[in-house]
Amino acid sequence: MHPETLVRDHTIYACVMGSRAFGLATDGSDTDRRGVFLAPTPLFWRFEKPPTHVEGPAEEQFSWELERFCELALRANPNILECLHSPLVEYADDTGRELLALRGAFLSRRTHETFARYALGQRKKLEADVRAHGAPRWKHAMHLLRLLTSSRDLLRTGTLTIDVGDLREPLLAVKRGEVPWAEVESWMGRLADEADAAALRSPLPEEPDRRRVEDFLVRVRRASALQPDPYDEVVQGVVRGRGVG
Repeated sequence: MHPETLVRDHTIYACVMGSRAFGLATDGSDTDRRGVFLAPTPLFWRFEKPPTHVEGPAEEQFSWELERFCELALRANPNILECLHSPLVEYADDTGRELLALRGAFLSRRTHETFARYALGQRKKLEADVRAHGAPRWKHAMHLLRLLTSSRDLLRTGTLTIDVGDLREPLLAVKRGEVPWAEVESWMGRLADEADAAALRSPLPEEPDRRRVEDFLVRVRRASALQPDPYDEVVQGVVRGRGVG
């Protein structure tokens, strides 16, 4: 089965991410689309397994197979967790709505480590730009501040909110290069310290609810296994088209 067919015919959840989901879109902003597809179970019985992710078919579109998506979410991958909490959901079937209902099962104090590690990597890149060019890539600085704020608030409240709300204008000022780098650095440092403090008394559990997520995945796979094998349908279609049998 062609990868794009999996996205077209088997998507269970689709949303808009990036600046539009964060509340930071401007006139020139792209529309980044992310999704989750459920590869039919019979495809896993063959030597050639279905892909774990698919880029496209539309521009700025990227999708994960459900198992891979859940695996990354259980590891507290920032991009995956934010995808689950997008305020701009474009599509969700029954399975997709079940996935959304599981959002809390993926959240744990692991987010402190994963968000902080990702943020540290991004900050090092910004500092390298400053050393090389005298200024960072301001758009990336804006998004790092957004991520740090989101991480701190998640650890404080147990809820992941990705729309920046009242911080829109201060963050866009950073994007325009109107805030000195020293102030941006100070802001980043303060947010990191606040996240560290919040992690010590966070309402989040120590670990995600892996059992609950796995039960969901097994049930969905089992239900899919009872459906007709899509590969057989393709073969039969080819045979009928050739007038054989």
